Amino acid sequence: MHLDVQVLRDFYYRNALGRAAQKIIRNQVLEFWPEAKGQTVAGYGFAVPLLRPYLKDARRVIGLMPGPQGVMPWPAGMPNVSVLCEEARWPLETGRVDRLVLMHGLETSETPTDVLDEAYRVLGPGGEALFVVPNRTGVWARAERTPFGYGRPYTLGQLEAQLKAHDFVPEAHLSVLYQPPSTRRFWMKTGSFWEKTGRAIPAVMAGGVMMVIASKRNPPRRKGLGQAARVLNPLDVLGPSKEPKTAYGTDWRSGL
Repeated sequence: MHLDVQVLRDFYYRNALGRAAQKIIRNQVLEFWPEAKGQTVAGYGFAVPLLRPYLKDARRVIGLMPGPQGVMPWPAGMPNVSVLCEEARWPLETGRVDRLVLMHGLETSETPTDVLDEAYRVLGPGGEALFVVPNRTGVWARAERTPFGYGRPYTLGQLEAQLKAHDFVPEAHLSVLYQPPSTRRFWMKTGSFWEKTGRAIPAVMAGGVMMVIASKRNPPRRKGLGQAARVLNPLDVLGPSKEPKTAYGTDWRSGL
């Protein structure tokens, strides 16, 4: 079950713990992909907090938000690049995306198979997909005060097996968010210490979030996978909007 976009927006942009989590995850995304000059970058679920560094140089940045979650305009103060979409029908041409991020989109979906099929379809030759999911063995997966406490958490083996079954080839993985999911002053002030310690001794501490980078197996083992676009005129809905509206009729520009 998807969380409401308002809940996600408030966590990542209005909550101190959410802003800290956003910074940690986004910094790691930049470690994987320092730049995306001239590339098409897309995010599915609620991945827009991780995409801002690519707005300047990427050819196109697209925020895909599933219908059950709802949509909000993003980024603030700039032409809108977010779009509401069906889980199994993304408004993108086949093979168009160079970098794809999924966060709060896979583990909360009732049809994860369809989501992975769409991710495979839109990813281009040489492209990479980054899956950001709750770690089943981490404390964040049990913290319902955060978005990572909802949906189906994964172990590394479970996620990689699911990716391989959908013709993805896992290339690298990492755990992040070793800081406890608490807003208490002690934990917030010592967050960087726990992050460094956890990454140094991952066998002792479990990170709250797993990040797995995967490429697409080409050709796929499943016949016909990713061969045809499902959406006509796929990018027409992504044109700039001077006055974007959310599903609730509110313009949320500030702080995003």
